[in-house]
Amino acid sequence: MFKERSLRTSQLMEYPKVRRILFPFGEPEPIAKYFADDNMVLSHTLSILSGSFPPGEDSFIRSVRRFSDEINDPKLKKRISGFIGQEAVHGQQHDSLNENLKQFRYPFVYIFDIRGKARERAVIRIERLVPRKAHLAGTAAAEHYTATLARRMLSSPDVQELMLKHADPQVANLLHWHAFEELEHKSVAFDVYRTVGGAEWLRIGVMFLLFTSAIPMAAAALLISLAADPQAWRPLRLIREARKTFKIFLGDGTILELAQYMRPGFHPDDIDTTGLLEEWKIELFGNKGDLAQYVK
Repeated sequence: MFKERSLRTSQLMEYPKVRRILFPFGEPEPIAKYFADDNMVLSHTLSILSGSFPPGEDSFIRSVRRFSDEINDPKLKKRISGFIGQEAVHGQQHDSLNENLKQFRYPFVYIFDIRGKARERAVIRIERLVPRKAHLAGTAAAEHYTATLARRMLSSPDVQELMLKHADPQVANLLHWHAFEELEHKSVAFDVYRTVGGAEWLRIGVMFLLFTSAIPMAAAALLISLAADPQAWRPLRLIREARKTFKIFLGDGTILELAQYMRPGFHPDDIDTTGLLEEWKIELFGNKGDLAQYVK
């Protein structure tokens, strides 16, 4: 039943479009250290996310490619190709941002900088020790996280106010584009998992582990990042900015939306983002779209 529904859903979706995009970070004005609303907590949080994206995207791609020989449906194959292309370009552009952020010594920009190094080979060896379907289930769960945050970013007036008026414009462009494409391909890894016979108990179990560990791990990483920044040792300001950052990422029912993934029979397309995608496709890539000039 799940496999049939997954394939029907796939047939209703456009293929994720790979946009070769290049953002001129640091232009026309250099990136400020606290590039998001002069908010130390939010800027450190975004630096952790940006640092983690390149190796994370690479791992997601590998998890799907491990099943490439088992996918026969031509529509799903095209969606996989779009997913891989989009994730690869996401990693490249976050790499570019991270190179700019290194000047501010954000620690996790360095910690996650593993491409082409021995640490990346170590990550691949670890992945090979994990059952293939568990790795893919992890990707599908992580994609639900990114899609949930993407939907919040593109639909919340509070987040839009911050991004459009108080964040570095090229960082805001990157995050808008990334969020938009996360919604475009939000169900690809999930549909691959269902198509290759992934079990519901494993899908839900992997998400449960991620759901219960992600926020504590993120909080620990944020504390480490802030502790490494002497300019951030300002308790009252940190408390004020931490409240604002928490509201941005986890306000308006975000945690409940994340938890929906653990419902038996859940599919990412149960959360309808079609209208949001249509609106932002025009906003970003229409004739007068903000990002059309950066597509190569």
